Amino acid sequence: MRSYHDRQWGKPCFEEQVLFEMLILEGAQAGLSWSTILNKRENYRVAFDDWDIVKIAGYGEDKISELLQNSGIIRNKLKIAGAVTNAQAVIKHGPLCDLIWAYVDGKPIINHWQTQEEMPASTLLSDKISKDMKKLGFKFIGSTIIYSYLQAIGAVNDHIETCAFKYN
Repeated sequence: MRSYHDRQWGKPCFEEQVLFEMLILEGAQAGLSWSTILNKRENYRVAFDDWDIVKIAGYGEDKISELLQNSGIIRNKLKIAGAVTNAQAVIKHGPLCDLIWAYVDGKPIINHWQTQEEMPASTLLSDKISKDMKKLGFKFIGSTIIYSYLQAIGAVNDHIETCAFKYN
């Protein structure tokens, strides 16, 4: 968790594969702890063909069945099917970089929290993005998932004021 926080969380990301990976991992995390997902992150990368969006968009029932047998990932049929649907939505409406970063005019929103407890689980912005993405056909992108996603990709900088990584 420390390495993820120090090296990735809250740092602006514009790389399409990483943006897609984080979207899928945030959706997979629903109902689970983030540490569970981080511990399975490498397994996900391998299982989902290095996050190749075109390949994932083409997954059929055979591949989904294979993934459901993979104990290295969360074996939830709806979440796995959602990853395929989301890849298809990215191809159709894509790229995620343009879709997501347009909501913040290409630069992070920097919040000024004193404690983690002050951070919201969702905001009006995450409500809007979630609603808009649902209209485009995305799955597992509720407002709380989207807010966590925005934090993860650095579109929202929620490092607390005393964090050494606030502006790094």
